[in-house]
Amino acid sequence: MEKAFEVTNMTRVQQFILLGLSTRLGLRDVLFAVFLTLYLLTLLENTLIIYLICSHNELHKPMYFFLGNLSCLEMCYVSVTMPTLLVGLWMGPYRISFTLCMTQLFFFIVLICTECTLLASMAYDRFVAICHPLHYPVLMRPQVCLGLALSSWLGGLVVSVAKTTCIASLSYCGPNVLNQFFCDVSPLLNLSCTHVALTELVDFISAIVIFCGTLLVSLASYTAIGMTVLRMPSAAARHKAFSTCASHLVVVGIFYSAALFIYCRPSRIKSMDLNKVLSVIYTVVTPLCNPIIYCLRNREVHAVLQKTLHWP
Repeated sequence: MEKAFEVTNMTRVQQFILLGLSTRLGLRDVLFAVFLTLYLLTLLENTLIIYLICSHNELHKPMYFFLGNLSCLEMCYVSVTMPTLLVGLWMGPYRISFTLCMTQLFFFIVLICTECTLLASMAYDRFVAICHPLHYPVLMRPQVCLGLALSSWLGGLVVSVAKTTCIASLSYCGPNVLNQFFCDVSPLLNLSCTHVALTELVDFISAIVIFCGTLLVSLASYTAIGMTVLRMPSAAARHKAFSTCASHLVVVGIFYSAALFIYCRPSRIKSMDLNKVLSVIYTVVTPLCNPIIYCLRNREVHAVLQKTLHWP
């Protein structure tokens, strides 16, 4: 009876303290300027890509349709995590309400799961284009592309509802300090004062299904592409195909290596400083590099950009 009374009277945490990326004052000022520049540059790059794809008929192709979706996602992605990173660098450790923390977590999970599925869809698009070029107009018709994009966004939404509901339903009775620059899964699980086995199981299964499932699709697509390219008689055709695949594989490698290390582990993560470094890679570096790797090095996009800016 006394234990039940004590449980009902436990003070539920109403807010969390985000320690941020760094607590050193001099270093924070430098990092704030660096990350603010990176944030604005990421928004500018992705806005430019979306504008070029929407305004030029020559880019109205499945590949660029997915790239436009990815650019839109990247803008949302950095806008979910970067503001709290910048506030932490400007103010130092600061308080965030429980509701706002869970809202940020919800949108973060939606976007990271959607990005995984979009990367797999883009790999499948390249697989069809290179391995089955004669069937490409049928297999990648507009209805199929739209269905893949909608499935990516809806899949991320469903997974996020399940994971965020489980994490928000846990009891947090202190301490309330998150050694991270945004509300992430592992730091929140570390702070829970109730049994988290079920939540960790949901987190682990969803990570296996989303991360590993989409990674296998991407790897299978690029493996098939590689085998097809090696059989091409023309050296120029092989070089063109390999250059495209290499760009895609760089993005996939950076994103998945960091994300899988953190999220495909059923136990709580202790090395939080390493987690912050890896979080910067897939929340800041990847959105910044994706437009350059995918689009701005692409000849068609480069030609359209020259035409738009009236370059010679």
